[in-house]
Amino acid sequence: MRKANKTLIGAFVVGAVVLLIVAIIVFGSGMLFKQSDKYVLFFDGSIKGLSEGAPVIFRGVKIGNVNNIGLLYNEKERNVLIPVTIDVELSRVKGVPDKFGYPDYRQLIKEGLRAKLEIQNFITGQLMLGLDFYPDQPAKMYDIIKKYPELPALPISPDIFDVMNKIPVIKIADDLEQTVSGINRLVNSEGVAELQKTLLEVSQAARSTRLLTEYLEQHPEALLRGKTIPQGEQK
Repeated sequence: MRKANKTLIGAFVVGAVVLLIVAIIVFGSGMLFKQSDKYVLFFDGSIKGLSEGAPVIFRGVKIGNVNNIGLLYNEKERNVLIPVTIDVELSRVKGVPDKFGYPDYRQLIKEGLRAKLEIQNFITGQLMLGLDFYPDQPAKMYDIIKKYPELPALPISPDIFDVMNKIPVIKIADDLEQTVSGINRLVNSEGVAELQKTLLEVSQAARSTRLLTEYLEQHPEALLRGKTIPQGEQK
């Protein structure tokens, strides 16, 4: 058996190492596991109605989801913050520079990019996150979590909860229950039999009308002289 060429083996090992290094550089740059797809926001008030999996929208178009919601004590301000991690697909925005978002996301913040809570469903009270540009609103940053880039969130508007509290959910449910009960009473009462009887009478009347129409088509003179009684039926 011929001995393996040590030079060839060495070249193969070096090539494999080079490929491994290139893969680490490429993948680490975010081409596979994109850190730029994740951002963290902080809210300092109740976010009742926002849940993991809720949509993240930009001007009405869904570009991601809420990934995680937590609680974090802010020692500096001595209050409890709610960090919200989101997954977004900035690649859905067509025609923008390749570096749109991370690591140049700070430029977007300077231009007014902010996040805020919006109502997703008035009946259930579900919320979602909306991204848009509000250059007149200050960008409050906490810089507590270093794992993900931070986007500023606008203060929670009490109007959101006021609107949801004013929705007469109980009344809507009662009206729906009464409607269903009325349908059940109609189905289980004698009204159905009466309805069927009426439909049968209408059907019979329609049949009689059709027979009369057919007779008049065959004997139009009957309109002037009346229907002729067959001679065998005359008394």
